[in-house]
Amino acid sequence: MKPFDLRAVLVASLLGWALSFSAPLYAGESPPPLMLANVYRGQVALADYWVSEKLDGMRGYWDGEKLQTRGGEPIAAPAWFTAGWPKEALDGELWAGRGKFSQTVSTVRQKIPNDAAWREVRFMVFDLPGHPGTFTKRNAALQGVIAQIGQPWVRHVEQFKVATPAALRTLLARTVKQGGEGLMLHRGDSLYRAERNDDLLKLKPYEDAEARVVGHIPGKGRHAGQLGALQLETPQGLRFRLGSGFSDAQRRDPPPLGSWVTYRYTERHAKSGLPRFPRFLRVREDIQQ
Repeated sequence: MKPFDLRAVLVASLLGWALSFSAPLYAGESPPPLMLANVYRGQVALADYWVSEKLDGMRGYWDGEKLQTRGGEPIAAPAWFTAGWPKEALDGELWAGRGKFSQTVSTVRQKIPNDAAWREVRFMVFDLPGHPGTFTKRNAALQGVIAQIGQPWVRHVEQFKVATPAALRTLLARTVKQGGEGLMLHRGDSLYRAERNDDLLKLKPYEDAEARVVGHIPGKGRHAGQLGALQLETPQGLRFRLGSGFSDAQRRDPPPLGSWVTYRYTERHAKSGLPRFPRFLRVREDIQQ
């Protein structure tokens, strides 16, 4: 990255202002009807829920004919990857393993699929959107569907029961220590609803969110001539600075204007809604600019 100068900062600011009128978070023209999770706050009866690991991958939706991203973009998977898949919808995560989110995104985003790279990807399926039954019944039926597909790269996401909040926190700590991102909780008697609701909950040691890069703020001191902080804008239009969590390489070559990034935070300010103690996690290459 070249050293900052005043003209560059002014141009970045103007471009950031213009970007606030551009495309929405997910630019797919026809996003699939997905069930989305709320955050686990501890006020549910754990006996009603199934628990699974929250996989750090890329959401994949098979509509019976084609594979799509969460935003509705077609995924150019190799023909062998989806050969023999059923005509019914499958909801899951394209996943290359713990800590390999960037590798997964790089593979999935390619317009011409790389066979060798796709050999490292698994389609971890956790739901049957078209099944009319409860999640408990859908999960049982899903295991049969996965067995019938019979491909080692198509796998069922294991669901299990956790008895107490203390046991859940212990499981979370162990999962994170082993490189996992967190846990998912799915209410057993819930139907598949294409909306965000408490039937599906996510539990992580911190909260995270996405925002668009609308400006680069020059660094000072040891970061002089490099990135000091990103100016971000949330989907709700809130703007704030993000100055921690970057590697030296990322400060020399920061996420470009218009790109989306994920940041973590502890909580939000009650009045402003801005995140407290935000920290950069990664560039969201699976979100369209």
